[in-house]
Amino acid sequence: MHDLGFFRANLEPVAERLARRGFALEVEKFRELDAQRRAAITEAEQVRARKNAESAEIGKLRKQGVDTTERQEKVREMAERMAALEAQAQRLDEDFRQALAGIPNLPHQSAPAGRSSEDNVVVRHWGEPRQFEFTPQAHWDLGPELGILDLERAAKVAGARFAVYWNVGARLERALVNLMLDVHTREHGYTEVLPPFLANSASLYGTGQLPKFAEDLFRCEGHDLWLAPTAEVPVTNLFRGETLEAERLPIKLCAYTPCFRSEAGSYGRDVRGIIRQHQFQKVELVKFTRPEQSYDELETLTGDAEDILRRLGLPYRTVVLCTVDMGFASAKTYDIEVWLPGLGEYKEISSCTNFEAFQARRAGIRMKSGQGRSEFAHTLNGSGLAIGRTWVAVVENCQQADGSVIVPEALRPYLNAERITAEGGWH
Repeated sequence: MHDLGFFRANLEPVAERLARRGFALEVEKFRELDAQRRAAITEAEQVRARKNAESAEIGKLRKQGVDTTERQEKVREMAERMAALEAQAQRLDEDFRQALAGIPNLPHQSAPAGRSSEDNVVVRHWGEPRQFEFTPQAHWDLGPELGILDLERAAKVAGARFAVYWNVGARLERALVNLMLDVHTREHGYTEVLPPFLANSASLYGTGQLPKFAEDLFRCEGHDLWLAPTAEVPVTNLFRGETLEAERLPIKLCAYTPCFRSEAGSYGRDVRGIIRQHQFQKVELVKFTRPEQSYDELETLTGDAEDILRRLGLPYRTVVLCTVDMGFASAKTYDIEVWLPGLGEYKEISSCTNFEAFQARRAGIRMKSGQGRSEFAHTLNGSGLAIGRTWVAVVENCQQADGSVIVPEALRPYLNAERITAEGGWH
């Protein structure tokens, strides 16, 4: 959500910044709607003042025994007019705020301008894609051969874009979760939290998924509850409507949750394997910061997510998203993309974003300094990492010519195995 005063006073510059991300702000429409709203409020206040003055005068006249029937009728007419104007102002105000809620965040000046994802900028690489002496398999072939991934039985249970992991495949997923949580809490300074996996509409509005992206979500029929599309939603909303002490910031939280997405806008992308699922697991990093520290915290958050890939020995690159490729609530986003030899390309495994005050304003998350001054906090989040895609990256990058998979050293204490073979699957 935008600051209403800033938005109103800077419509032209705001429109220019939004145009950088491909959003056309109807400036004149907003001006007209706002003018109508303020005119209705002003007239209602004027009518109320006249009504109050007339009521006071009637009171004096009645004490003097004067007949005030006609003047009382005029006061009733004023009251009806005032109520109509207040209702009109309320409708216009709601229209204005609904329109405002559908406008994306303003991009930070350091976010590169662009017209498509092709204009995203690579800021660093780590590791080199492995040169195989054999043709590497994609995970949708290798997983079933090892008996650790089963898409057919998942489809029987729930339909397309779900997965069943068998035996060591399931243990690999759990090992990745535990590795990430341990590293982030023991070494990166995050506090682990296990939030609800369902969230109400107010929570999804706070983080920006509602009202614009309802079709991307799964809703529980008959309840004001939605399946969480990411731990960002419940974790960020833990402090909804609260005022945090500035001295406590940054607050750094991490959480494991399953995530549920309808993928309504994916249009057939990544239909094979488990790259794009309706249900997947993630370890999410969430920060609440002071405004002046949020961009430094974005760099460290991104580095924390990258650290997991380095520990696993997985080649990756980090790109800063151009303005048109950023998410609705983003002011600046880094995507971390891991190399997948089965696909022969880098694939996003984490998005690390600074939302500035956009989410905090929607969710009412404030901070108060020692001088008692209150302002909105800044919120950030990033995957640390997406578990399913990390599972894919391990299986594909660490596969051997005999069809087995060498377990990265960082995972061996969690998996209690050095190699994944068909003996550890289900056949």
